[in-house]
Amino acid sequence: MRARVEAARRSLPVVAIVGRPNVGKSTLFNRIVRARRAIVDDLPGVTRDRVVARAEHGGHAFVCVDTGGFVADVPRDPADLAAQVRAQALAAVEEADCVVCVLDGIAGLAPADRDTVRLLARAGKPVLFAVNKIDTAGREPAAAEFYAAGVERLFPVSAAHNRGVDELLDAVVAQLPVTAEEVRDDHGTRLALLGRPNVGKSSILNRLLGAERALVAPEAGTTRDHIDTPVRIDGRPFVLIDTAGIRRRGRASNVIERHGAVRALGMIERTDLVCFVLDATEGMTDQDARLVGRAWEAGRGVLLLANKWDLLSGPRRDVRTFRRTLAAAHPAFASLPLLCVSARTGEGLEGFFGVLAQVERSYHAALGTPRLNQVLRAAVEAHAPPSPDGRPVRLFYVTQTHAAPPEVTVFASAPSHIPTAYQRFLRTRFVEAFGLVGVPLRVRFRARRDAPVNPRGDRGARGRLRSRPRSTAARAR
Repeated sequence: MRARVEAARRSLPVVAIVGRPNVGKSTLFNRIVRARRAIVDDLPGVTRDRVVARAEHGGHAFVCVDTGGFVADVPRDPADLAAQVRAQALAAVEEADCVVCVLDGIAGLAPADRDTVRLLARAGKPVLFAVNKIDTAGREPAAAEFYAAGVERLFPVSAAHNRGVDELLDAVVAQLPVTAEEVRDDHGTRLALLGRPNVGKSSILNRLLGAERALVAPEAGTTRDHIDTPVRIDGRPFVLIDTAGIRRRGRASNVIERHGAVRALGMIERTDLVCFVLDATEGMTDQDARLVGRAWEAGRGVLLLANKWDLLSGPRRDVRTFRRTLAAAHPAFASLPLLCVSARTGEGLEGFFGVLAQVERSYHAALGTPRLNQVLRAAVEAHAPPSPDGRPVRLFYVTQTHAAPPEVTVFASAPSHIPTAYQRFLRTRFVEAFGLVGVPLRVRFRARRDAPVNPRGDRGARGRLRSRPRSTAARAR
């Protein structure tokens, strides 16, 4: 049965920032959310998708949305990237409670600005007009020419130098509806889609959501900023995060792509689970393996999607063969959950949310101490730890010491003497016993100092061995 995916209802009002390319929307957005959340560059058209972040001003919280630059004229080809950027910006306007239209105070009033003002007037939303790049008080008279576009009130600002931004935000919050309760919209398990450029991450996100949330184009590097989409999957909160494609170091074609890739790598540290998208026609490349290894070492739950499965035919279009080939080339990832899918047709994605639920449960798993110790005793009985120095290594007990990802600590007589191979053996036994899927269970070893070795090499598993006989009086008591 297919999972029920619903857009998370936002508890906070929404403010959308719109305008022509290169007027400073992303700089203003970063200033408002007080973080370098959107990529900023002098080149026009850097922002393409909607970038969303939480902001606060004067005790009022709201969701701020940065959009790609667009003009009012409709492009001829609706599949063109510019048309998609425009559609995303207008969708943000439709969802917003207040719109901030950014104008370029240096370039001055352009015919496209007049068209944009008229377009926003038809949206029926409160619109505030910010004339950006007014870096000094001496430039403020230059903003007056924008009144000719039919604007009733202008806010001269400098997003780069934080001039006039507070006055603009005072007007913004005055337009927002009063919310009875403010709840963070970014709660829930965070799932990041990672992979090389042009493997279909954005297409998969759109297919899973059943909506065109992320831009899709044939050229690599379409996604630049990471896109957070809060959803509820069968009633459970998630944040799905589309990221920029990550090329091998030195292969990125421009500064913007490198910047997006760096942010995507940084997302590994700020997410819970990673859905790594492969190109099924190429299999897992060395670059893919490095990125998956990085997520695994960071302690993230990992599942693999081999996209573009519809492009394969003949013997290559066999899931078992694909798995065997991947396992032979990269045995460290042989146990990771893998789905062979097609974002274009939807093939294979019907099982995605079921596997995701397994990985999430494993990531947050609570491993009961009694069961852990049963597994430990059974493992030792089946295969006792080796004795490198001729003295037996005793494993006393085990307990969970961390979650998300799960971590257990085994108390032993000589932790440093336990070989790596035996550590892997124990890890495998714990993973199998608790049915953990796609998570890097961490097994630590610590010394139990209250269990000294007696002359015969026997150790006390239930208490301290005595170094000398008890006295007659003690025995009588």
